[in-house]
Amino acid sequence: MQPLTISPPSRKVPANQFALFNLGFRPFFLLAACFAVLSIGLWVWKYATHSVLVLNTVTASQWHAHEMLYGFAFAVIAGFLLTAVKNWTGLQTLHGRPLIGLVTCWALARAVMLMAPYLVALAAAFDGLFNLWLLIAVARPIIQVKQWRQLGVLSKVLLLSVGNLAFYSQALGWTNQGAHAALWMGLLLNVSLIMVMSRRILPMFIERGVKEQVTLKNSVWIDRLLMVCLAALLINILTANAEILNTVLGHTISVSASFRLWRWHTPGIWQVPLLWSFYLGLWLINLGFLLYALSFLLPSISVILAIHCWAIGGIGVITLAMMTRVSLGHTGRNIHNPPRSLVWIFGLVIFATLSRVLLPIVLPDFYRLSVMLAASTWMAAFTLFTIVYWPILSQPRIDGTPG
Repeated sequence: MQPLTISPPSRKVPANQFALFNLGFRPFFLLAACFAVLSIGLWVWKYATHSVLVLNTVTASQWHAHEMLYGFAFAVIAGFLLTAVKNWTGLQTLHGRPLIGLVTCWALARAVMLMAPYLVALAAAFDGLFNLWLLIAVARPIIQVKQWRQLGVLSKVLLLSVGNLAFYSQALGWTNQGAHAALWMGLLLNVSLIMVMSRRILPMFIERGVKEQVTLKNSVWIDRLLMVCLAALLINILTANAEILNTVLGHTISVSASFRLWRWHTPGIWQVPLLWSFYLGLWLINLGFLLYALSFLLPSISVILAIHCWAIGGIGVITLAMMTRVSLGHTGRNIHNPPRSLVWIFGLVIFATLSRVLLPIVLPDFYRLSVMLAASTWMAAFTLFTIVYWPILSQPRIDGTPG
């Protein structure tokens, strides 16, 4: 795969132009961060006050998980892919009014689910349109230039769209198990997409980002083993859900992915926040698979801890790492001189992971405290990202070129 960089075109644009809808990463990264704060804030309020969700077809926890996986995470995926596909294919992706239309569909679905979930049919319509529009927007240029190697990424977007429909099938009262299938699909497909993309780009980022000269290699056999095991785990969870198979697959993925990360390690990454954040996020994903396997062996470890290790530590940390890097590089800024606040942004969300995952194991009597600490530091991290990156995402490239 080509690096996620776009060669600056020769045409200049006015420096004072509002640029939020010039390229997909700009509105989706900014709105995803805002939504990460609003959604968790609302969830904490419901958790603290024991509020009952208006919908009686899905639980409050399922509603919360759906909005984070198919609302927050899907927005980050949309922003990343609309930007990456332009680079991979050399063809322009959505911008201007079409991009505003896509963003509006996403935003309206989120607004309904947060403020008026009893209008779930309306949310389903907007979300379905968003999913379909995004899929067409990223598939068309890939098919036009016949980059068939990107079909694996497209397939995950398609499956996420199917998972989203499965959730709404239960929310609308059409099925009884649609939400269960949708949430496991959303979680493991997001994790799988992160692992696929990190395999492609993180070694290159490390080689170019550290002071020492290193050459990092991937093992085809480890890559294939991880993808087979991830697919097998999802299929097993959605069908037989055999505990012994879940345990074996969880351990296998954790050990194999950890060995791959060990091969990517070089001391220089700890001097670069845009590298160690990505690297630690992948380790937290591996910890999630280990905790998932142990949840079938040790009564003190709940599967909910593994789920939050994947969600906060894996998806949360790595989406922040990717959003901060892409936003700098694609606005013409120097990725080797990022804002100093990034250390706080990454540190807060990593602390949120440890609070939500490890504190309940060490101090089970303080479970409620662990939830509140995790939520507070998560919201603080994404609030800080929004404040720091609003001018970066809304203003034109500093070199005066489109994008």
